[in-house]
Amino acid sequence: MKLQSIRGVKDILPEEIWKWQWVESVAHKIFSRYGFNEIRIPIFEDTRLFSRSIGETTDIVEKEMYTFEDRGGDSLTLRPEGTASVVRAYIEHKMYAPPSVCKMFYIGPMFRYERPQAGRLRQFYQIGVEAMGSPSPAVDVEVMTMLLEFFNELGLKDSRLQINSLGNQNCRPQYRELLKGEIKGQLDRLCKNCVNRYERNPLRVLDCKVEQCQEVARNLPKIIDHLDDESEKHFSEVQNLLTIAKAPYTINPNLVRGLDYYNMTAFEVTSENLGSQNAVCGGGRYDTLVEELSGPPTPCFGFALGLERLVSLIPFKEENTDANPDIFLVCLGEAAKVPGFQAAHELRLAGFKVERDYEMASMKSQMRKANKSNCQFTLILGENEINSGKYILKNMNNSEQHEIDAKNLVSEIGKSLT
Repeated sequence: MKLQSIRGVKDILPEEIWKWQWVESVAHKIFSRYGFNEIRIPIFEDTRLFSRSIGETTDIVEKEMYTFEDRGGDSLTLRPEGTASVVRAYIEHKMYAPPSVCKMFYIGPMFRYERPQAGRLRQFYQIGVEAMGSPSPAVDVEVMTMLLEFFNELGLKDSRLQINSLGNQNCRPQYRELLKGEIKGQLDRLCKNCVNRYERNPLRVLDCKVEQCQEVARNLPKIIDHLDDESEKHFSEVQNLLTIAKAPYTINPNLVRGLDYYNMTAFEVTSENLGSQNAVCGGGRYDTLVEELSGPPTPCFGFALGLERLVSLIPFKEENTDANPDIFLVCLGEAAKVPGFQAAHELRLAGFKVERDYEMASMKSQMRKANKSNCQFTLILGENEINSGKYILKNMNNSEQHEIDAKNLVSEIGKSLT
């Protein structure tokens, strides 16, 4: 029986993982600069958490969640997104006391049953950010500019910020009814999904990627034209602060988020290198979700991005030179077994990256492996070197070699590497 990975998941192999680790390290660096700290949330939760927070009419809840019953009879779900779990943790651990803006980010796998295609997997990885506790437009803009700085640090030069306002809880209901009335006369032009959900969530029609639905959406009323004074003021301040920050943006009146909990500012960052499905990151304000999950009223703003898609866009160097060993240890003969082990151990404790051949092969074979490893130096130990206490250090870039004192191994190699 030949065992393979499940369709829709992938292994991230050692020759590729350094890219992911570098992206994550940049996230840690940039996000901490803005006061965000990492949170690690469970991979599975009570199913009700996601059905209540994401919305029972969304594709995620209706079609895509991995839900199962455990041995105790409880319904559990592998997390399809991270915000709901962060909110649950925020409430459970009373992170709202004392009142302040709580800033968190997470990195980890999510799970959705989708048709596998380019950039979409059933187990995929996300970086997400949540700022919880303030309705200020400054929070919206700080998070968006932090994201743009993150992309800039990664070397992404073609990212574009699009924004919209979804209004607040006062103006949204009237707009929904207006939208439903306009859509009703054009149901025959919509895809099956939009027909099924327009009564429950007509805003999703605006976000549909099917071409015929996009044609309908272009002529539908825009929520940005139906904002109340509070929503309009908030959106105006967001635009003003983006201008002050010199963060280029465009207003996309058809931009809505696929999850039910968003309100006020919504945004996406897109890339020209992704074709029609060009969104790299999306997010916005969600001011009612904490309260809906039985927490105190807490205005929030956040985003999530897919790591697979992000990694595919970054102009990495062709090879990861940081993964190359500093030293490749060449041990010749039985007499070199123990001294070779001791030398490798001592050098690693001192902070050097050391690789070696464990099979004690011929000099020629071990030097081939040393060349393949792209090490800076080889350290050669044979019977003569051990007896004399003088090991041979060879520079792999210019083939120069010299003897070093085995008793001062760390200090002498340190001088050569500087």
